[in-house]
Amino acid sequence: MRRPAASLGVLFASGLVIAGCGTSASDGDGTDAAQEASGSGSLAVGTTTMLGDVVGDIMECAGGTAETLMTIGADPHDFSASSEQVASLVNADLVVANGLGLEEGIQDALEGAEADGAIVMEVAPQVNPIEFAGGSSHADEEGEEHSDEEGSMDPHFWQDVARMAEAAKMIGGELAQVTGDDAYAACGTEVHDTLKETDEQVREILSAVPPERRVLVTDHDALGYLAEAYDFEVAGVVIPGGSTLAEPSSQELTELVAVIEDEGVLAIFANYANPTALVEAVAAETGDEVAVVELYTDSLGPEGSGAETYSGMVTTNAQRIADALS
Repeated sequence: MRRPAASLGVLFASGLVIAGCGTSASDGDGTDAAQEASGSGSLAVGTTTMLGDVVGDIMECAGGTAETLMTIGADPHDFSASSEQVASLVNADLVVANGLGLEEGIQDALEGAEADGAIVMEVAPQVNPIEFAGGSSHADEEGEEHSDEEGSMDPHFWQDVARMAEAAKMIGGELAQVTGDDAYAACGTEVHDTLKETDEQVREILSAVPPERRVLVTDHDALGYLAEAYDFEVAGVVIPGGSTLAEPSSQELTELVAVIEDEGVLAIFANYANPTALVEAVAAETGDEVAVVELYTDSLGPEGSGAETYSGMVTTNAQRIADALS
C-alpha cells in the first residue's frame, strides 16, 4: 500500500573491492558427490551483497564458486568497479545483476563485460517489478537536475522476500543453462524453498504492528516492495526518488515534516551504512519524539549485526520495524 511520497535528500558513501561469497560444496543430503563433480570450476558473480549471498548459497549447494562485486556497506547506486573487478565479470560463467538502474556506477562496466562475451542476468525486471509511487525532480552531487518520472520501475525488489525467492529459482535455472549442469536448477529451487520460509518469518514478525501504525518514512524510496508485500504505507522519503544521489530542498523539508506530524509517524527508517545527520535533523524538526531507526536497506550488515546473510538482513529489519512501530 503506497502513495506519492514527500522527499528530501542526503548523500551516501560507498566502498569497493570484490568479496568472496561461497566456495564449498554442499554436505549431507545424499547429492554431494554428483554436485561436487558437476559443479566444479563454475563461477558466478553477484553485483550487490544481497544477490551475492543468494548466488553464493546456490553455488555452494552445487559445488561452484561465487564472488560478490560490492562490499558490505557499499551503496549500490554509487559503487564503481576497478579494472580487476571488470575482469572478474568477463571471466564468470554468469553475472547476476539487479538491473532497473540500481547499479548506476557500474552500468558501463556491465555493458562492456557483456560486449566482451559475459552473460549478464538482470533479475529485477524478471520479478514483476512495481513502479515508484510518484515522480520528483532533484539535484545530484554535482548540482545537476534529474527527474524520477512517475511510472519508472523500482529496482529494490529484495525487500519482498517472496520475490527474492523467485529470483533464486530463476538464477539456478539460468546457471543450469549456461553450465549445462542441472544441479544448479535443483539448488536454485532449494534456496527458493528456504527463502519462502524466511518470508513467513518476516510476515510473522511484522504482524505485531497494528494497522494504524503501518506507516513508513524512510531516508530514500527503498521500501516500496516491503510496503506492498507486507501491507504498509510509505508516507514520505528523505531522498527524492529511489536513488541515494540527491540533495534536499527547503520546500521538501517542510513538506516532509508536515507529513510526519499529520500521520503521527513514530520513526524514520535510515540506511545503517550512511550518515544520518539530515535524518536526525528532520526528526528533531517535528518537535516530537520521532525515533531514527537504522535498517539494512541496500547492503548486508557486518559481522555481529545479525544481518550478515540475506535472510538475517530481512528478519533483522522486520524486527526493528516491528519494535519501532508496535
